[in-house]
Amino acid sequence: MTFSAELFRAEFGFFQQHPEWIYLDNAATMHKPAAVLAAEQQFYLTQNSNVHRSAHGLSQLATAAFEQSRQTVAQFLNAGSSHQVIFQSGATAAFNQLVFGLTGTVLKPGDRVLLTVLEHHANLVPWQLHAKSAGIELDFVPLDQHNRLDLTAYQQLLQRQPKVVSFAQVSNALGHIQPMEQMVKMAKAAGALVVVDGAQGVVWQQPDLQQLDIDAYIFSGHKLYGPTGIGVLCAKKQLLEQLRPLFGGGEMIQHVSLDSVSFAALPYRLEAGTPNMAGAVGLAAAIAWLQKQDQQGLKLHKTQLLRQLYAACMQIPGLELLSEPDLNAGILLFNLKNEHPADVAEVLNQFKLAARAGTHCAMPLFQQLNVKGAVRLSLAGYTTVTEIAQSIDILTKLPEFF
Repeated sequence: MTFSAELFRAEFGFFQQHPEWIYLDNAATMHKPAAVLAAEQQFYLTQNSNVHRSAHGLSQLATAAFEQSRQTVAQFLNAGSSHQVIFQSGATAAFNQLVFGLTGTVLKPGDRVLLTVLEHHANLVPWQLHAKSAGIELDFVPLDQHNRLDLTAYQQLLQRQPKVVSFAQVSNALGHIQPMEQMVKMAKAAGALVVVDGAQGVVWQQPDLQQLDIDAYIFSGHKLYGPTGIGVLCAKKQLLEQLRPLFGGGEMIQHVSLDSVSFAALPYRLEAGTPNMAGAVGLAAAIAWLQKQDQQGLKLHKTQLLRQLYAACMQIPGLELLSEPDLNAGILLFNLKNEHPADVAEVLNQFKLAARAGTHCAMPLFQQLNVKGAVRLSLAGYTTVTEIAQSIDILTKLPEFF
């Protein structure tokens, strides 16, 4: 199988609708292939009904489709059981459920949690909201001179015996791929529970959860060529059973009286209310579609385009690169000297180049980098050689434009 960006791109109707755009905002959200759109439409046309609770045949069809989607996700991550897959509205919701659920159960006052300075706010703010307010201390792994995690400092911080270690598989701002396997082993050797934010990383490399000793893995569908509004918390059963439910209501109940409640078994005790059924079906379709692609060819394609983009940007006067092309999942983070990143992104917008500017939901990282923000260009499998050449031409004009 040989990877073809043109054939890959042909499966995305967005580009037929908007041929004028160069879309390099894939770290924010990806477009959806025809297989995903068709799966969601088919669900609404032929199976639409609420799951689990109704007795009629339509509900049984919807329930079967929904639970098959859960099984698809479990197989994708090689989880031991589909009951380890908890559907959430996204990675942010999954982190909020996880952190709230751990606080007061697994985590007690005086315990420590180890994060890193490059985390997305979704893997920071819930810890501040729930854990820190409960007397739990937060530590942070700093960066080295290459804007990568300082593993020497990481080892030293592990000596403080954190109860939980939580880090991003791939930095959503820099694109740098973390040494996940090494970091997991180091954390487990220190006796910690390990949580991995796979929102940016899962599309690059899904983990084998039965090989890696990860206690909880979290990702969003829309950064995996899937739908928005659907995400996954996949964790060891023993850990999930200790979590306090963040939300209460329908579906997660076993029995309710006016003065007491008991919860249903996993996974339903952590899935209150009507779930995003079509989103789950669409996510399963995205996974099935992605697994049919040439994974190594897709990675090589993105790597080659990124290196081409980096090499050209190194030659542009005043362009300051904040991330490196090696061990990078497809992101270029840069600033134009003496110019505000929002102004740069607006100029790119005038050229119909979709980029993102700001602190990319990672403000502490930019404090470490000592910059107020940056422009982010992020690639996908449907990014073409022609688009990169056009982007380079546009970027080359930036100094003269300003």
